[in-house]
Amino acid sequence: MRLAVAVLAGGVLLAPGGAEARPLRVLSLDQCADQYALALAPDADLALSPRADDPDAWMRDAAVGRRRVRPTLEAAIAFQPDVVVRYWGGEPRLLARLEADGVRVLTIEDATDFDGVRADIRTVSKGLGATKRGEALIARMNATLPARPIGEAAAKPRALYLTAGGFTAGKGTLIDAILSAAGFANAAEAPYFAPVSIERMVMFPPARFVLGFFDQTRSDWRGAGRHPALRRLMRGRVAAKLPSAALTCPGWFAADAAATLKGGA
Repeated sequence: MRLAVAVLAGGVLLAPGGAEARPLRVLSLDQCADQYALALAPDADLALSPRADDPDAWMRDAAVGRRRVRPTLEAAIAFQPDVVVRYWGGEPRLLARLEADGVRVLTIEDATDFDGVRADIRTVSKGLGATKRGEALIARMNATLPARPIGEAAAKPRALYLTAGGFTAGKGTLIDAILSAAGFANAAEAPYFAPVSIERMVMFPPARFVLGFFDQTRSDWRGAGRHPALRRLMRGRVAAKLPSAALTCPGWFAADAAATLKGGA
């Protein structure tokens, strides 16, 4: 794989010596990276992951008609990217080769709050030469986040996040930050992600549920979250059903999930 020798500027590669500029080549290694690449470098020559237009991809409409490649070493050698964007994607051989060739790899960190999302946007936008687009995306996220109430803070209603697969999310997760931004206290007892106990919820039902990934009817259709006992328990207790596309990645659209929850409360 050749090593690009150039300067990033506005989504194009400016070749030294006055040679003609060409679009920046950006390889995205997973669905989360697809969202960032599409939003921050729409004018680039993009090679997206096979899941770029799946129903749970926030930027799926923008991905229509774009090139898709499997995130493999062979695909990277053929595409010869200038920049690679990744969240979790990329086999060890590929990452080692990219590092050895000096290709710039931009990694989206696993943000657990909105400051972390802002940091991710700034990291990727700077690496793509798109700082203005990044700041505009952050401004859009800030404007979408529900406004904090003025005056004395009332007691927050408690809600339990539940996925169709039967998992919840406690402290130290972006889900917790979404709940807090929407004015809810997290009813999950343990930090991070953990499976729920159907028996315990039936005995001690939460006041409200916040459902995630229930819009994907083919996903976890036999998951614990769809258990008949829980379906009965949820009646009249669901604060909101959050769209899966807003939850699959630590991106700016987490603010849309918070706004949806706030609006449904």
